Amino acid sequence: MAIQVGNITFNTPDPKRLADWWVSALGGKVTGDYGDYIFAEAGGVGLGFQRSDEQSGQRLHLDLAVDDAAVEVARLLELGATHVADREFSGAKWAVLKDIDGNEFCVSDSH
Repeated sequence: MAIQVGNITFNTPDPKRLADWWVSALGGKVTGDYGDYIFAEAGGVGLGFQRSDEQSGQRLHLDLAVDDAAVEVARLLELGATHVADREFSGAKWAVLKDIDGNEFCVSDSH
């Protein structure tokens, strides 16, 4: 079973602005710009920036990359995670879960 942190993702009303700031601050680079979703890398750490107009609540979350999302989601649910939603954007699919304290995180197949 391979599970790893794929990205630390920021919810933000302006993904480009925040991505540019963090890339400059950490000496990284943008690796994918999809408008509402921007991906970057800095020091070997994946960063994600996604548009979210709701600024109350959780603003950071982990994106977990796995070999088989369906298997890992089932395993995490058995450990006490809660399923929130399934999402898809531009061919990418992921599950949104909550940990046992209610913190959201995402699980997707490695890419």
